[in-house]
Formats: sequence, C-alpha cells, structure tokens
Amino acid sequence: MSSSKTAMVNYMDMTTIEPQERMSYLVQHGNMIEVDPKQSILRYFRSGREMVRMAKVYVAEGNHENAFILYMKYLTLFVEKIRKHPDFESKRAEMKDINKLIKEEIMPKSEKLRQKLLNHYQREYEQFLANKEAERIHELERERERRKREARDCNKVGGYSLIPANLHVQIDPNVQPSAPDMKLLDQVVYPNDFPMGGQRSNLSDGGLLLSVETDFRDENDKRTNIPSKPSFDRSQKPQYDRSDSLLAGSLRTVIIPQDTMEVFLQLAQRNTDKNIETCGILAGRLSQNRLYITHVIIPKQHGNADSCTTMSEEEIFDVQDQKNLITLGWIHTHPSQTAFLSSVDLHTHCSYQLMMPEAIAIVCAPKYQTNGFYILTPTYGLNFIAECRETGFHPHPNDPPLYMDAQHIQMDQNQKIQVVDLRR
Repeated sequence: MSSSKTAMVNYMDMTTIEPQERMSYLVQHGNMIEVDPKQSILRYFRSGREMVRMAKVYVAEGNHENAFILYMKYLTLFVEKIRKHPDFESKRAEMKDINKLIKEEIMPKSEKLRQKLLNHYQREYEQFLANKEAERIHELERERERRKREARDCNKVGGYSLIPANLHVQIDPNVQPSAPDMKLLDQVVYPNDFPMGGQRSNLSDGGLLLSVETDFRDENDKRTNIPSKPSFDRSQKPQYDRSDSLLAGSLRTVIIPQDTMEVFLQLAQRNTDKNIETCGILAGRLSQNRLYITHVIIPKQHGNADSCTTMSEEEIFDVQDQKNLITLGWIHTHPSQTAFLSSVDLHTHCSYQLMMPEAIAIVCAPKYQTNGFYILTPTYGLNFIAECRETGFHPHPNDPPLYMDAQHIQMDQNQKIQVVDLRR
C-alpha cells in the first residue's frame, strides 16, 4: 500500500476528468491494501472496524469521497485479501458476522455514496466544460478587439485620420445595417446557468461558488454598450477542500496532547528502573479530517532491555470498541538508549502504518531526556520493510533512509491524555 502508488493523478486537476474515470481512481485507491501473513488476523479485524468508524464520521461531516474510499478498502480487505491469511479458515465465525455487515450495511452505503459522487462529479465536469467554452469565446473577442485597434492605428498618421473629412458615404435606406452576430454567444452555457444550490458547497449538492460578472464597457467608445466577455473570479474556490481527500495522498494531521510522554514515562518508571522497555497503544478519534490521540492503552506485556511484546491483544480491541477508538500508532521506551527505531521497531511500526498511513511511533529515551516521533518514509521505507522477510534484530541499509521524523504532528497543550492500563 505504498503512498507513491496513490499519486496516480494530480488530484487538483480531477475536475477535468470525466466522472466515470474519476470514480475509477477512487476504486483503485480503495483496492490498495495488502495482508501480511506475519501479522495477527485479529489486527485486520480491528482495522476493519476502525475503517467503518472513520467512514461514518466522514459521512456525518459530508466528506463522502473519503467515506467511499474507506468502504472500498473494507470491501477489498474482507471480500478478497483476508482469504490469503493463514488463519482465515479458523475465523469462519468472525467472517460470518463480517459478511452479514457487508451485505446489509457496507454494500448499500457504498452504492449510495457512489451515485452521489457521480452526480457531483458530473456537475463539476459540466461546469469545467462551460468555463472552458466561455474562455474560448473570451479569447475570440479579445482577438477581434485587437484587430479593430490595429485597423484604426493603420488609418492614422501623427494623430490625424487618413480618411478625407469631406468623404460622403451614400447609405441605401432600404438596406438594414448589419448587427453583430450574437448567436455564437447565445450557444454558450455559462456556469451560472447551472443550479448552484446556494453559495456554500458540499459533496451532497455539488454546488460551486463562482463569481461571474458582465462588463459592458467598450474601451474605444464609451457611448456603445456591447456585451463583452464574462469575467471569472479565479480567487473563488469550492468550499470542499480537495487537499482533504484521502486520494490526494497527503497525511492528515495528528494532534498529540502535550503531556502524553510525561504521563507514559511515569507509568513505565518501574520497568525503566529495571532497564526493561514498556510499550503502549496510541488511540483516538477522527474529526474534521484531523486525527486526535486521546488515549494510551497499556496492554499486558513482557519486555527486556531492547524489546517489548504485547499480550492478550483481544483486550485492547475490547477497550477500543467500548470507547469507539481508532488506532493511531504506538509508544515505547528506550530505557538506556537514545531515541531511534531499531530493526524490530521498524517491523512493528510497519503493521501500524500499512493500515493507517498517519500512524506514528513515539520513542521515549528518559536517560537522554529526549522523545522521537517517527514514521517510515512513505516513498521507500514502508515498501522496503513490508517486503523484508527477516525477523529479530538484523541490519538494514541506511541510505535511502527507512524512517524519518513525523512532519504531520501537532502538540496540544489544552488536552490531557487518558490512560487505560490493562496490566492491573
């Protein structure tokens, strides 16, 4: 599920693409999900539930495109890809419930969203064509005016007209003077001929805010009012922010409470004193296309000086289901080392980032009083680690870098992290 694959087309230019082709990009994006046989199948069941939760949030916020992409990912995962997992046959009971959900909820909602998006794309495409045609007419009129000015300039020398002042033109009263042919302009469908649905736009009504002005001024003759070009205000944009689309490939911002690391280090202090690593799950919610870390879940675990393994993962899932939380990454300590991602850490984080591209790994190094916020490099490291079949501690190449500092995070001093400690 490389993010480089998602850059199939410049998303900002997609209004110039026919609606059916545009829909195909969404479906292709939804198909970009793989199953790693080394990961617990329970983790994929949990990710599926989180996809449905996020999709419902997007629907409630009117972001139908992102909701549709997540439903496509869910269908791809549980209709096709999950069958390749070695534990699939042992989870027939769980799959029965999932198949029921697909039939009764996911498929009907996906089809409804598909039709809404097609209607919206059709309106945007028609508006694009109308704008393009209007600009073509505008260019024709500009060329006509330019030729008229050149003709007048050619008939003047030193500011005097070359046409004799005593020249008289005989006009036949039986012949009507020819008027400008306005049929060409009449055939143009301007954007304001389409139903706008108000000045605010969302995916449900497809309305676009576009300022159209008509300039009746003639540069050369103030007494003549000849309709000129429609003037388009390009500073006006649709209310729907296309950079928010999952198809755009950009990472959503992850908001982290400022006290998260301090609180976690206090919970890990007993292990830190024994030079034992401690790990926790970062969980939270989605709102307005931003991801908010609200909880640290500390699972049952066993660790040593350079590794930590979670136990009883089903307890983590239960907590997340009860509190309606989605997984946003993980946090762990390096009791006696600096903050970095070891080879084992890279593989651990890969499973998080494959399912949630924004998932972060926080490493706390209390000995050096530093914290690191990392992700695998989306254009290289994610694919490299996903395809690496070695286990345990093993060397990886350092160039190109496999991981990087997370650039999509933001600290929040006003919110406090909540803790669920399952070790007690």
